[in-house]
Amino acid sequence: MNDQLAISTSKLTKKFGDFISVNDVTFNVKRGEIFGFLGSNGAGKTTTIRMLCGILPPTSGSGVVAGYDILTQPEKIKENIGYMSQKFSLYSELTVEENIDFFSGAYKLNNNLRINAKKRALEISKLTEKKKIQARNLATGWKQRLALACALLHNPKIVFLDEPTAGVDPISRRDFWDLIYDLASDGITIFVTTHFLDEAEHCTSIGLIHEGRIVAQGSPQFLKGQFQQQLYRIETNNPIELMEFLQKENWVQDISLFGNSIHVSFQFGVEPKSLIKDAASRSQLIIQNFEKISPSLEDVFISIIEDKSVIKGSN
Repeated sequence: MNDQLAISTSKLTKKFGDFISVNDVTFNVKRGEIFGFLGSNGAGKTTTIRMLCGILPPTSGSGVVAGYDILTQPEKIKENIGYMSQKFSLYSELTVEENIDFFSGAYKLNNNLRINAKKRALEISKLTEKKKIQARNLATGWKQRLALACALLHNPKIVFLDEPTAGVDPISRRDFWDLIYDLASDGITIFVTTHFLDEAEHCTSIGLIHEGRIVAQGSPQFLKGQFQQQLYRIETNNPIELMEFLQKENWVQDISLFGNSIHVSFQFGVEPKSLIKDAASRSQLIIQNFEKISPSLEDVFISIIEDKSVIKGSN
């Protein structure tokens, strides 16, 4: 494997009976980057991450993580990565400090390393003042920080985070991503799965998985640059009614609801402003704002999935 790569897979596949959970997945993750692995629930994200972590053997294909083969060296991989699972992985009855001590022992850290690792874990989680509190009594955001700190005790160079901000409030999500940035700036490779498309904007590179297949790869900027339609945001007194009305028009390429507005895309060559105003008039709705906008990653991914196309950039 290229020395610049932290993770590399080729046609990685996992079957459960006749069901194909992960299908011919191929991607590379460079050292020190934040790689966002996106997809809806059931798309194959967690199955992929478990294969990469040496927890689940693949049915076929290959992969190398931290220089070790996922087929023949899964135990070596486990020793050299950090893994924060989707479900709460700490011991609820133990205090913050006791959890850190337990995982330090699990990683077989000697006394000197354990002291330094514990100090760093408390600093990372910002739980020094709460170290005597049982984990079950922490708010979800603090639990997630503690879980990540425990995954970093043995100073791994690659960290896998499986849905780390699920169930976390927006402020805690932002704080958690600040922590991820800090880790990446220290040269740690971050592999994070999420279904929050706004979080993908924080990633260096992205892989979008849909129904077990990679359908888009590249940086957020590259992927948004592949959007081949005119996109407009429309604010109206009744966005749902306008959306339902426009869905019947053959000149509308795609339409989706975004908060109190709708995003409508058209192929190039269509002049949408007069068409939209005429449609709103016929449906007796008031257009409050109409403006051309740049696509979000959500717009791009909806387009990719509906068109069943595959977009790959350099990685």
